[in-house]
Amino acid sequence: MALTPLLGHDDPAPVGVRNGESQSPFFFICDHAGNAVPSALNGLGLPRGELDRHIGYDIGILSVTEQLADFLSAPLVFQRYSRLVVECNRRLTAPDSIALVSDGTAVPGNAGLDPVARETRIRAIAEPYHREIVSRLDKLKSAGMQTILISMHSFTPTLLARPSPRPWQIGLCYGPDQRFSRSLLEVLDRDPTLNVGRNEPYDVDMERSYSIPVHGEERGLPYAEVEIRQDLITSPAGQKSWAERMMRVLRQAHSAFMESAH
Repeated sequence: MALTPLLGHDDPAPVGVRNGESQSPFFFICDHAGNAVPSALNGLGLPRGELDRHIGYDIGILSVTEQLADFLSAPLVFQRYSRLVVECNRRLTAPDSIALVSDGTAVPGNAGLDPVARETRIRAIAEPYHREIVSRLDKLKSAGMQTILISMHSFTPTLLARPSPRPWQIGLCYGPDQRFSRSLLEVLDRDPTLNVGRNEPYDVDMERSYSIPVHGEERGLPYAEVEIRQDLITSPAGQKSWAERMMRVLRQAHSAFMESAH
């Protein structure tokens, strides 16, 4: 299929990499790090304020993860474009990989897309992101590195469309392979100040989700999907505090995980 290029010269590259050549037990990914929209899509017909909401990206998580990756000298691969352009944590054939409505907001630029327009977004944004992850995980495997995949997300304290309390400061989401999640939960549970969600506010949908099912479960890698509540990491101080907290938690969990493996 011959596709017209979606990204122009002034559009950012879809994939960001930090500490790319570092060798660490941890490998971080961030599916919803940014809220850029290709200039050709005219902001998807949305006011900027909508793209700056949680529907546009995972608020605060990129800064947390960049600092965390630096603390642990670990690679990070992240996505710069808004989840509303194409959802990189959905199976690429899933109808909701390009949302028509998100938390009560209709997305005009996503209405009535033909198959070519959908494929153009997937090839320009989602596929390069996942290829980068696969390439780097393959290299680590070839080098004999034992790798734990950490997928970093943030969640809104409340949904406009379905208001209800979301009391957890942090949640872990997992599928069948709970090896590292168990170790991480044990460490988090030691902190009496934390309300820790188990498969909250979301679970890993093995049929619809992409990153953990494909890069974690299918590869046989131990993993954790981390969700931090956005009101805790909106400010630089909160981002730094949670990066430091997660550094300590991940180190302790890794030690316990390695002990249990022997």
